[in-house]
Amino acid sequence: MNFTRWSARLPGTQRRTARGTEGSVPAARGEHGQQLDRPADVAEDVPSLEDFSVRELLGRLPGLVALVYGPEHRIAYVNDAYAAAFGPRTPGATVADTCPEAGDLGLLPLMDQVLRSGKPRTVKSRRTRDGGSYTVTCLPVDSPRLDDGGAVLVHAADVTDHAEAAERLRASERKHRETAVTLQRSLLPQDLEQPDDLRIAATYQPGGTDAAVGGDWYDVITLGAGRTALVIGDVMGRGVRAAAVMGQLRTAVRAYARLDLPPHEVLQLLDGLAAEIDASQIATCVYAIHDPNEGRLVYASAGHLPILVRDEDGTVRRAEDPTGPPLGTGGWLHTSGSIALPPGSTAVLYTDGLVERRREDIDEGVAALARALSGASGTPQVVCDRLLRSLGVTAEHDDDVAVLVVQHPSREGTDAELFHNAALELLGGVEAAPRARAFASGVLSSWRFPVELRDLGVLATSELVGNSLQHGTPPMRLRLRRTDRRLIIEVTDGDDHLPRRRRAETEDEAGRGISIIATIASSWGSRRTPGGGKAVWCEFALKD
Repeated sequence: MNFTRWSARLPGTQRRTARGTEGSVPAARGEHGQQLDRPADVAEDVPSLEDFSVRELLGRLPGLVALVYGPEHRIAYVNDAYAAAFGPRTPGATVADTCPEAGDLGLLPLMDQVLRSGKPRTVKSRRTRDGGSYTVTCLPVDSPRLDDGGAVLVHAADVTDHAEAAERLRASERKHRETAVTLQRSLLPQDLEQPDDLRIAATYQPGGTDAAVGGDWYDVITLGAGRTALVIGDVMGRGVRAAAVMGQLRTAVRAYARLDLPPHEVLQLLDGLAAEIDASQIATCVYAIHDPNEGRLVYASAGHLPILVRDEDGTVRRAEDPTGPPLGTGGWLHTSGSIALPPGSTAVLYTDGLVERRREDIDEGVAALARALSGASGTPQVVCDRLLRSLGVTAEHDDDVAVLVVQHPSREGTDAELFHNAALELLGGVEAAPRARAFASGVLSSWRFPVELRDLGVLATSELVGNSLQHGTPPMRLRLRRTDRRLIIEVTDGDDHLPRRRRAETEDEAGRGISIIATIASSWGSRRTPGGGKAVWCEFALKD
């Protein structure tokens, strides 16, 4: 093929002479059409493509170049790089004959597409069987010597080094992300505590595809006497700094929870600590306590999104009590609110990644979550998964998401027989202790406890009531509760002085009650109650 004739037919190519472009380009004109003189320092003979050998130019290209024609993809020309890779051109040979990698590169259908459409096409970094990577470009070329159409100029650039470097970079990014996600997950609870009265599941979905970890966290903390603390929080921003603050806040919440304080007091302590940890980091948090005897969630919120509760009939309620500012702001007195959590209901605590979308008000996202929750049933884990799907949270989601689902199951039949409550108001006086012992003995017998456990329960009741009579003030109340896993005995009174275990001397006539309880019970504790009183409790683990 005459490459000089072929090059002259390339689009935009015109034959040039020493006097300019033949018959097509006028002399240079000024703004008003006057002819401009050529600058003296510009040579009149401007080089053109015809001044060079196209074969020589193509031959020197480091990339593989072939000129292919006809529907059978016969080869008209190959450059030195192509010949070095696959051998010199054989007359009448096709691309499939000379290039084993044609199939891997998708070259044959690519050339067909270029011939049909008359438009250039490129495939980038296509890997071959030998491990090499090539970027291939096919350009359509018209030829007057071909009756059935044009030809295709194929250029294949070896990008193996670039592709391998890119793959190493992607592998490094994947490794860093896996490390970051592992760090984030290690800061979250590895196994959620499962209270007797609640069924709980949680999920964490890291956001984005980069290696930056987020600051979302959740926790479940058993407080004793059947009570459970539920926590969810979010440190704004991403990166190790946010994760470090999150880890410290979560550890602090667990420590403050052991004090068995009301939710607003826990947030008050956490607020001061957050400012000390990093005053530049903004964090939100909800801390809630479930008491099975009350059937409610008592909670406090520091700038966090509202808790949603789905009743058994599908109605969704929102915790409407006002929230305080985010943690670390200082100067704010947090308050506690409450929302009913009756049997058969489900509560959802979540971070903003679940409901916040660009160009959309966050209240719309919360409303969408409420609609999704109204139709979500099943186990807590099933509800978690359904909410994520309904809100469009996928692996490519751009923000971290944490969801905590809490169910208060309604029990019937034999399952309900494992859960009982009994309470007695104590009026004080010398008859209070014998009356409490008789009440406890009768209740524990009706619950079919073995004699040994019944005797220990009566002894613990006697010591708790005696301690309250001696150190407390009215009103006093005895409460017994059994679950499928433990027996709980609790006495409340109107005095806020918390008892402590101490070593009684031989000659002391009192001071041994709490020590006795600590010895015979699985655990014990005390807390202040709203209104200025206290509760002292102990638990006995039930054997299988």
